[in-house]
Amino acid sequence: MALLTALQGDYGDTADALRIDGRALSREELLGAATAVADRVAGAPALAVLARPAVETVVAVVGGLLAGVPVVPLPPDSGPKEREHILRDSGAVLLAHAVGDVVPGEVEGLPVDPTERAATTFAEPAPDATGFVLYTSGTTGAPKGAVIRRQAVAADLDALAAAWQWTAEDTLVHGLPLFHVHGLILGVLGALRTGSRLVHTGRPTPAGYASAGGSLYFGVPTVWSRVAADPGAAGRLASARLLVSGSAPLPVPVFEKLAALTGHAPIERYGMTESLITVSTRADGERRPGSVGLPLDGVRTRLVGEDGAPVPSDGESVGELQVAGPTLFSGYLNRPDADAEAWTADGWFRTGDVAVIGEDGFHRIVGRASVDLIKSGGYRIGAGEVEAALRDHPAVADAAVVGAPDEDLGQAIVAYVIPDGAVTGEQLTAFVAERLSAHKRPRRVVLVPELPRNALGKVLKKQLLAEADQQG
Repeated sequence: MALLTALQGDYGDTADALRIDGRALSREELLGAATAVADRVAGAPALAVLARPAVETVVAVVGGLLAGVPVVPLPPDSGPKEREHILRDSGAVLLAHAVGDVVPGEVEGLPVDPTERAATTFAEPAPDATGFVLYTSGTTGAPKGAVIRRQAVAADLDALAAAWQWTAEDTLVHGLPLFHVHGLILGVLGALRTGSRLVHTGRPTPAGYASAGGSLYFGVPTVWSRVAADPGAAGRLASARLLVSGSAPLPVPVFEKLAALTGHAPIERYGMTESLITVSTRADGERRPGSVGLPLDGVRTRLVGEDGAPVPSDGESVGELQVAGPTLFSGYLNRPDADAEAWTADGWFRTGDVAVIGEDGFHRIVGRASVDLIKSGGYRIGAGEVEAALRDHPAVADAAVVGAPDEDLGQAIVAYVIPDGAVTGEQLTAFVAERLSAHKRPRRVVLVPELPRNALGKVLKKQLLAEADQQG
């Protein structure tokens, strides 16, 4: 079966089957323009794409997939060092871009014209052929290229379509970046596989979401927080069918406010670049604040302790989340050392995330083992639990918690808090101690105007940790 079934099947077509930042394409026009790109890139070892939220990006990505050439999305805001590393490491010899974009000198530019047409027929590549090389954020060194097979993409999109009851009758709306799993694979290829109409708003503003007229919306917590802060825009999403949040935990107050304003409790899901999406709440199931739900069809999960022993699914015990199933990547490009660290001897992927699984199978992600599992005074504490308690305070807009090195405790809980009213650190410490065990209270509270975040809205905790270490 073709990966992009909606481009070749009888799904119907309209002049605006895809609308990207105000520019419309029918699927027939997309196929013709992408085939013209495929004619020019066929046989290349890899195709880098300057992944702006633009029609040209979608045309180039589809063109690479049609030609069977691995696609390497390049973040448009990447610095020279990161860009050079991705291009060199991936082996990309061409960089697809919009006419007028500046192209770095280390690679040949391939200007994309969405009005160009070709009718060449390309054979469908093998299911186990590489579809993408997606580079991780590089928080522990240079970004690593995760090799994603076409069959992994297909398996993930089909599992999500089943979980979310996503069909050709939907109109998908989002304004997410097009260089990662959420915005590109789910948010573009998902529409091109299910046959749903796609509206990309350019930027994910409340006004843009409100005016799009969608039935299915994708957003990250920052987007949903802004929507929830705009009751007029949120109210216009009441006609939608499903609101999906991912890429970072959705704060419970935002979940509750969004549900109250729109009438829809949002879907939350979990995944990584290396695994695509593996766990999600269901369209027809319970949507529990703070939980990402159940494994998708075909996916298996387990919790493992630091000693390698199984951790029980009792709703309390914290362990590293490991996953297995058809959505997993096939390895890191040119990094056998990283592969050896990423996989267990019996074939499970080590996510590096810590989680709790309830007796009913519902998963709650605590965070990254490296920054969100705090070992303080002999206790193992999930940063997310403390953050949730802080966000319950009426004078807290948001919070992030890290474990700073401490001679006495091993790690001391430090909270960075964006206040929304008059509040002191002492008051917040007492507030947490009233709700959680005493050992989970912050030892230090730092009031800040904002939290450092990446393009997906994830808090850059290693930056906060470095700051906390400097402050002592």
